[in-house]
Amino acid sequence: MNQERVSGILLHPTSLPGPDGIGDLGPEAYHWLDFLHETGTQLWQVLPLGPTGYGDSPYQCFSAVAGNPYLVSPLLLLEEGLLHFSDISDRPSFPVETVDFGPAIIWKTTLLDRAFEHFYEEKPVDIVREFDEFRQKQSGWLDDFSLFMAIKEEQQGQPWNLWPKPLKTRDPEALASARSLLASKIVKHQFNQFLFYRQWLRLRGYAHSLGIRIIGDMPFVIAFDSADLWSEPSLFLMDADLNPTFVAGVPPDYFSADGQLWGNPLYKWEAHRAQGYQWWIKRLSAVLELVDIVRMDHFRGFAAAWHVPAGNTTARDGKWIESPGMELFQTFKAHFPEMPIIAEDLGVITDDVVRLRDGYNLPGMKILQFGFTGDPEDDFLPHHYPANCFAYTGSHDNNTALGWYHNATPREKAFCLRYLHSIEDEVVWSMLLAVWRSNAVNVVAPMQDLLGLGAYARMNLPGSQSGNWAWRMKLDALSDDVLYKLKELNYLYSRLSQEQKDENTRKLNEELEGTVKPH
Repeated sequence: MNQERVSGILLHPTSLPGPDGIGDLGPEAYHWLDFLHETGTQLWQVLPLGPTGYGDSPYQCFSAVAGNPYLVSPLLLLEEGLLHFSDISDRPSFPVETVDFGPAIIWKTTLLDRAFEHFYEEKPVDIVREFDEFRQKQSGWLDDFSLFMAIKEEQQGQPWNLWPKPLKTRDPEALASARSLLASKIVKHQFNQFLFYRQWLRLRGYAHSLGIRIIGDMPFVIAFDSADLWSEPSLFLMDADLNPTFVAGVPPDYFSADGQLWGNPLYKWEAHRAQGYQWWIKRLSAVLELVDIVRMDHFRGFAAAWHVPAGNTTARDGKWIESPGMELFQTFKAHFPEMPIIAEDLGVITDDVVRLRDGYNLPGMKILQFGFTGDPEDDFLPHHYPANCFAYTGSHDNNTALGWYHNATPREKAFCLRYLHSIEDEVVWSMLLAVWRSNAVNVVAPMQDLLGLGAYARMNLPGSQSGNWAWRMKLDALSDDVLYKLKELNYLYSRLSQEQKDENTRKLNEELEGTVKPH
């Protein structure tokens, strides 16, 4: 992985501004990349890009490979003629600083349906050709996913385990009948994926033209209600009736007496080993088609995962079961020699996790907020950061920096201000300075911290079931003042792109020589 000092900003596309109720891959996304480029920021971090289901969490997707069609930009579809101005004339009024997911999803689904109708009726030659090529290239996952989504639509959104038994168990005759009866719905879901991939890959290409790499996210577990589990249940711990025997979570700790019960299915590792871990190779390959670096969420699961018997109401009674991490990552190394992977190694990390991370020289994560609960020996304080890590003020699961400070204990506040040599009014800026000046090669801050926003802008509160993932950036947020602050951070701590380092050196030399022309 790149060893030059660089910086990044964490901002999921749903948080971009725009007129259609939810951020998308249209003009504001390009404006965002221009902002990053102008500040010398070379990393853009996003959350999982899959199609979200219940709870709107990007960590609970209907597919580990498919894209989120709600991110498709209607304005770009207008430019291509796949939507007409009359199609958006009935656009509802949406809140500016939050995503109201229910109305936004209804609206985006309506627009996607209209775009598909125009495509089906008008059959633009170039787009038809591109669509056919996409379906052929992505058939390995797209066929099952589009069938899954079409059946789900026909079943009023019911999870697959509540479908009629022939569909639930993938009876060949039932699937053949569904493919025939639901043919138009299947093609529509394939078209939605085509639109997402097409817009995202163009946006990614633009990012690359500006020297910006994208950090994506691959959770250790997949969602129960997903095409992945429905299409290949033999790879997971399921009984004869296709019910999970164990589900994922984490055990009780300082923060939770009951632990966290996630409910996701867990892996039948002997089945994965028997097929040479092809499921994992395909999954990681698909993610790397969309992003440049992959943050592996819950990395410790690759060493051992907490298995809770299905039916339990808490995560208290479970057991750690070893995962074939070394063997799996050796397979990754053979297919992806550069190993562009970040190990999300937060929480209680045991020796086996450290061996897996360090055995493949993977950068781990450091979160500054965690450093103020202890003393100067705390590993999450910047003077302890190794070069090979990704250092953050906070992650999507943390409060914002300002929200954290306001909710910190008096002892934490006092130590924080003492460590940062700061005052309350400047604590967020001081936290950014501390991370940026650290020895970590890669540093990242959530956009909310760059904007100095409070707890209302928090992205996710783990364990809560509602009110998450909804924050959006205001249209005027990327002000000259914010741009200057980020560029100054990157300049002061050697995190500018080489192009901008050279430009700053040129300007400095001109100033020293007295050759700068007055404006």
